[in-house]
Amino acid sequence: MRYSPQRESILKIVRGTDTHPTAEWIFSQTRQEMPTISLGTVYRNLNQLADHGLIKRIFDQGHVRYDGTTTRHDHFRCEICGQIYDFNVPLEGIVDQLSPAPGFQVTEYSLDITGTCPDCLSRKGSTHHATESRR
Repeated sequence: MRYSPQRESILKIVRGTDTHPTAEWIFSQTRQEMPTISLGTVYRNLNQLADHGLIKRIFDQGHVRYDGTTTRHDHFRCEICGQIYDFNVPLEGIVDQLSPAPGFQVTEYSLDITGTCPDCLSRKGSTHHATESRR
């Protein structure tokens, strides 16, 4: 892959955040540095970066997000705010539980968990408490 200042800027932006951004967000950030860049250029470069393993694609409810962390890790998605958090479950100790049946050998896995993040839980709890106190 040849050097491109646009690609370098996009890679820096994706690796500089842990929010698992969309192409549109990356486009808005890139435009601050390169006002003439097009959304098509951003998409093309994101695809090249992902195809070469420099970033990862995350498929989230019909949308594609990008992850600058390419080492093995797992994701937790908050069903209220949509934020995606990284976490790690070590391969050791879980492999036997993940095997579909005896005789299969697990070499890699991806774990995606959905639930509610602490911020949304606390907001939900304060809303619930406010409702309770009005009764």
